[in-house]
Amino acid sequence: MGYRKLGRNTGHRKALLRNMVTSFLEAEQIETTETRAKEVRSVAEKMITLGKRGDLHARRQASAFITKESVTKKLFDDVAKRYENRQGGYTRILKLGPRRGDAAPMAILQLVEADGGSAKKE
Repeated sequence: MGYRKLGRNTGHRKALLRNMVTSFLEAEQIETTETRAKEVRSVAEKMITLGKRGDLHARRQASAFITKESVTKKLFDDVAKRYENRQGGYTRILKLGPRRGDAAPMAILQLVEADGGSAKKE
């Protein structure tokens, strides 16, 4: 799971990624720092691939990582079906600019539509 330490110890980093992936799959879009977005993207794409597999073992693996049962259900029932004909590349990172407080580079991580458009219209 991931290659960046994100300035945290192992347990904190895993908890951070679990929570962010759960929030991302629930809302289909999150705003965070670029570095975190790149890590969350990696794990979220693996979860979507598990959803596409759709068997019991994949569901249990996803449930072991995702913290909300409703999000796991959404992943397997809605999100995976949306990308059944797509071979990866389920997310996009849009760079925003520096955060006001500490000038950290910010980004929006979002799911893409199966046809290539944005999954969440604004």
